[in-house]
Amino acid sequence: MSERSFFTLDESGAYIPTRYARSAWSETMVNGPAVVVASARALEAEHGAEGFQPARLTVDLFAPVRTEPLVAVTEEIRAGNRIRVADVRMLQEGKLVARGTLVQLRRGEQPPGNVWRSGRRVEAPAEADPLENRPGSNVFFGSGDEGESWSRDMSAHQNDRRKRFWLHPLDVVAGEDATPFQRAVTLAESTSLMSHWGDEGIGFINADLTVALARLPRSGDIGIEADEHLSDDGVAVGSASLFDRDGVFGTGTVVAVSNAGRQIDFTRRRAGTEDSGSIGSNEAATRV
Repeated sequence: MSERSFFTLDESGAYIPTRYARSAWSETMVNGPAVVVASARALEAEHGAEGFQPARLTVDLFAPVRTEPLVAVTEEIRAGNRIRVADVRMLQEGKLVARGTLVQLRRGEQPPGNVWRSGRRVEAPAEADPLENRPGSNVFFGSGDEGESWSRDMSAHQNDRRKRFWLHPLDVVAGEDATPFQRAVTLAESTSLMSHWGDEGIGFINADLTVALARLPRSGDIGIEADEHLSDDGVAVGSASLFDRDGVFGTGTVVAVSNAGRQIDFTRRRAGTEDSGSIGSNEAATRV
C-alpha cells in the first residue's frame, strides 16, 4: 500500500482530496482522474458482483469539483442475470457535481467462430521495470508512430503527433491498493490529454469520460494511446485505446469544450525533483 493517493477518507466515508488530486487547471479544483476513479471505487465497492465484468463506466463532469470533501451516493438500477447497472451521484455540500453509471456484464465462454481483429499491438516502454509497482512510478510519454522511443520528459512530446502515456496509476484512497478496474479508469481519464494535446499544449477540458473494458488490466503499470481527435467551433471528441503488457484491453472516449483562455503549455512545466512535500511537475501536469 502507498501514500500516493488522490484521497483520504473521513469518519463518514467522504473523500478528502490530497495534493495529488489538485487539477492542473486550478489549484482549488480536483482533477478529472480523481473524480472519475472515486466514482468507480464507490460503484465497485457497493455494487461489484462476482462473475461480472465491469464493462462500461460513464462519468459526467459537468461542474467544478473543489478541493473539499466529496460524497458518493450510489443506487442499484438493475441486478439481472447477465447485465447489472448502478448509478453514483457525487456531491459537495449537498450539490451534485458529477454523476456516473456502471454497466457490468456476466463473464462466460466465447462464442464459436472467428471475428476480424485489427491485430494492433502497442508495446510497453522497454525501460519500464515490470517489478516496479509503486503508484505513480514508471512514468513515460511517447509521440509519433508506433515503435518510436518513449521518454520521461513530457515537454519533449508537445507536438502535433499521436500521443501515448504509460504509468502505474495512483491509488484512490490512502492505505488501500487500487483495484485493476480503478487503475484502468484512472488512466482512461487521460483520453482527453492524449487526444487533445497539440503543439501549443492542451486547450480542451473534457465534460465526461466513457471507458469500455473487454477485460481488466493484468499488469500494474498500463498505457493509453490516442486513436482520434475531432473538433470544430470549440467542441471536441477524443478516443484512445488502453493497453497493458499483454495488449489492448479497452477504450476511452470523451467530449470536451474549449478552454483556450487557460491553455496549459507543458513546455513551461519542466520535470522537477520530487520530494516529500511536492509532486514532480511531469506527474502533476498529466492530471488535467
